[in-house]
Amino acid sequence: MLETDLLSLNIPATTKPRVVIIGGGFGGINLAKKLDNEKFQVVMFDRQNYHGFWPLLYQVATAGLEPDAIAEPLRKMFGSDDYKDFHFRLVKVTGINPTSKTVSTLIGDLPYDYLVVATGTKSNYFGNDQIKKYSFPLKQIPDALNLRSQLLQSFEQASMTKNEEIRQSLLNIVIVGAGPTGVELAGALAEMRRHVLPTDYPGLDFSQMNIYLVEGLDRVLPPMSPEASAKTKKYLEEMDISIKLNTLVESYDGNVATLKGGEQIRTHTLVWAAGVAGALIDGLPAESVERGRILVNQFNQVLGFSDIFAIGDIAFMKSDEFPKGHPGVAQPAIQQGQLLSKNLNRLIRNEQLEPFKYFDKGSLAIIGRSRAVADLPGNRHISGFFAWLIWLFVHITYLVGFRNKLVVLSNWTYRLFTYERGTRLIIRPFVRKGDRQRRKFFDQYNTES
Repeated sequence: MLETDLLSLNIPATTKPRVVIIGGGFGGINLAKKLDNEKFQVVMFDRQNYHGFWPLLYQVATAGLEPDAIAEPLRKMFGSDDYKDFHFRLVKVTGINPTSKTVSTLIGDLPYDYLVVATGTKSNYFGNDQIKKYSFPLKQIPDALNLRSQLLQSFEQASMTKNEEIRQSLLNIVIVGAGPTGVELAGALAEMRRHVLPTDYPGLDFSQMNIYLVEGLDRVLPPMSPEASAKTKKYLEEMDISIKLNTLVESYDGNVATLKGGEQIRTHTLVWAAGVAGALIDGLPAESVERGRILVNQFNQVLGFSDIFAIGDIAFMKSDEFPKGHPGVAQPAIQQGQLLSKNLNRLIRNEQLEPFKYFDKGSLAIIGRSRAVADLPGNRHISGFFAWLIWLFVHITYLVGFRNKLVVLSNWTYRLFTYERGTRLIIRPFVRKGDRQRRKFFDQYNTES
């Protein structure tokens, strides 16, 4: 095992302005792609070595796609001669020092000329540590793999228990948060329940499998239009998903979810998709942060700084049109990253910066096969098969890498005719801390014969 004091960032010295980007998400990669390596040295830090297409995480969790179908190695993305002075380091950033203009990591510090924070968001549990401990988030690929193992393990155990109460608890799935992630996950699980699981587990009665979708507001898909919400609710009800609106989850101990008002649902699987918070980094003054995000001006400059920028979900750019900031989807991050590359060129030429103006290309959500909703520019709303086709096209288009596009398209085409989900593999069993029963169940496979 390597000691951190034996490692260094090993970034070449340069006479060019150094741009340090923290985060390889949509904002970070679009900025790095557009920056001119003849004019800048570009350094990217991230705790994972790939860029993930997070809108399709739920399909990894529900055995529709393998994780490498929605991810692309960052070094591969920037491996051509066009990025000769691009340097990626797989490392955790621990803080920034605006006074000394340095970024601190676990293995050393690095000076910067321009710093871009593109760290995105993390799950927000609103201070409920118990829910954080026992629920399943869905923000990263490891989260999706954990949830996939949890689901498949629950079905396996349900097929081997005679205790009806335990079996029902294993078959109950609670999804907290009826935004796009919650809605799309519920729809995928409902299709598995109808078309896949009865064949895999002929001894189980999947009419007893309950999928609960819990939302604290008064409608599903709150970020989208009322028309899209109403249509989505109708689709979900047709798929026999139990929707609980104006409802909060107060506690979850790994076995029982208690809702506000006292209702209890016995479940081994509670998925938390109820909210996000900015993935902040230590070092910025308190006045530069509001509502868990970094305050920026119309040029994405952090409040109080001309050489520090924030883009994407972590950035809080208030305007008359967006008083609560831009929506937490890919497009604002992509557009901010692309514009910032142009503005950095303007900065070194002492030219006036161009303000950011968000072009809303619309919002989409899919609720299973041939069911989708779309809010399009011009206040147009469509649903059904045509919206489903648009969703497929948009998601294939924005996937990174030709191989990924081909793999995902072939998977979707195959499932269109067969409903088959080919990745129902428990590659790495997931055992929640303190779950002695499941630990005992899987210990049998960890014992050498």
